[in-house]
Amino acid sequence: PVAGLIGLWAGNAFLNWQRTRRTERFINQLPELARILANATQAGLALRTAIGMAAEELEAPAGEELGRVADRLAVGHSIEESLGELTERLPSRELVVLVSTLVLSARAGGALVGSLRNLTVTLEQRKETRREIRTQLSQVTVTAYLVPAIGLGSLLLVDMMMPGALDRMTGAFIGQTAVVIALGLFTLGFVLIRRLSKIDV
Repeated sequence: PVAGLIGLWAGNAFLNWQRTRRTERFINQLPELARILANATQAGLALRTAIGMAAEELEAPAGEELGRVADRLAVGHSIEESLGELTERLPSRELVVLVSTLVLSARAGGALVGSLRNLTVTLEQRKETRREIRTQLSQVTVTAYLVPAIGLGSLLLVDMMMPGALDRMTGAFIGQTAVVIALGLFTLGFVLIRRLSKIDV
């Protein structure tokens, strides 16, 4: 049962990591997306056409996601509805700001090109800030993974130096309790370090 729970937790953690990684890649593409939309609208193209053009020019995941938006626009869905679904699939503050700018411009008109160009500069600055923070926290991230690895490595090292020591230790109730408590403390340390090093920009 414990192994099954660990397997479920590991699978869920892997899926969340992949989802977060894909969202991060999309966020990094937002400045280029805003630039393409600004150039297209400045050239006189409609926003629907500009989104389709951006879907063709950008790589995945932005190209794939915009392709889905363009497909929904092509079958009659509104810009607000199509872009709203995009923000639900890839939640991020930067995307919400971009979508709000596009939706408001589609509703009420206004200087869309100027807004997109200003937004491009802002997104570039946020992208650079996020990169600097990630670099500064890389040592803390490595520490979070090293703490449990050192604990497990110590157990294996003791068993190699004294063959059978691990079996004797886990053969008694006190030893089993000590191992469970140690694993819990290492897990708690990992979670706390990860929480402390998580900075929302």
